[in-house]
Amino acid sequence: MTTQVTAAPPVGAAARRSAPAWFQEYGVYAAVAALLLFNAFFTEHFLTVDNLRTQLIQVAPIVIVALGMALVIGTEGVDLSVGSVMALGTALLPLYLGYGLVPALLIALLAGAVVGAVNGALVSVVGLQPIVATLALFVGGRGLALVVADGRLKQIVNPDLLSLGTGSVLGVPLVVLIAVVLAFAVAFLVHRTTFGRQVVAIGGNRSAAALSGLPVKRVLTGVYILCGVLAALAGVLATARLTASDPSSLGTLMELSAITAVVVGGTPLSGGSIRVLGTVAGALLMQLLRATLVKHDLPDSTAQIAQAVIIIAAVYVARERRSR
Repeated sequence: MTTQVTAAPPVGAAARRSAPAWFQEYGVYAAVAALLLFNAFFTEHFLTVDNLRTQLIQVAPIVIVALGMALVIGTEGVDLSVGSVMALGTALLPLYLGYGLVPALLIALLAGAVVGAVNGALVSVVGLQPIVATLALFVGGRGLALVVADGRLKQIVNPDLLSLGTGSVLGVPLVVLIAVVLAFAVAFLVHRTTFGRQVVAIGGNRSAAALSGLPVKRVLTGVYILCGVLAALAGVLATARLTASDPSSLGTLMELSAITAVVVGGTPLSGGSIRVLGTVAGALLMQLLRATLVKHDLPDSTAQIAQAVIIIAAVYVARERRSR
């Protein structure tokens, strides 16, 4: 009787197989650390408290929108209307600030919820592809915002609203604290609630989820509503920081920034997984990259090219991991 011995794969081959998994799990954190280390040595005054505070304030709205986008992408969807929802929220604010901050804020969030509900219904009930369903409101939502605002920029003088953009707690900007709280809330939702588990299951296999009795239509609609509400809130906070309501420009290309943060953070476009911390790190990475290039006198177009390269690399790594 002979004994067959199977040779172990070469160490180099094993390392190559595990590389995509390592990069998807930890690559975004390594990249953020590398950028911070680079700037610590080669960018003057980059790691000062004032500059880091500025970077966090600028990235906070992107993080908030990206959290909602991560939920949508986790269901194997996408929401292209988030920038238009931000514009709609900022257009509605001046109309209702006379009644106080809370009513105006609720109206803006309600508008985001309505847009999300329409997106969710088109995807889950009508059966449209998410990119098609949300593309309609990507165009129509900003048009509606311009109509509501009469196509004009309006200065914001309400002190309660402005305090959201300039206020701080123990030295930490309020907008940053809101983004951090929302990140923890979304992480809890994904990992500790039935709704979160249903979202992941639907993204993994929608047909199987439906056959197992999960409320697919209701969950999908809820995910798009959450995404719309978070986008509207980001629009409110951005308006407070800019001290002006400008629906013609606020939120422009935000959908691309949010998708980039989610994908670079390790959430696959194929759904079935949501990485909340990775999404936050992805947003920070894009913000730090842009700031680094600007501080070294490189044009913004260079940052856009670098961002495109990072997106391609992230998608490639995710595809390689699935194929293995």
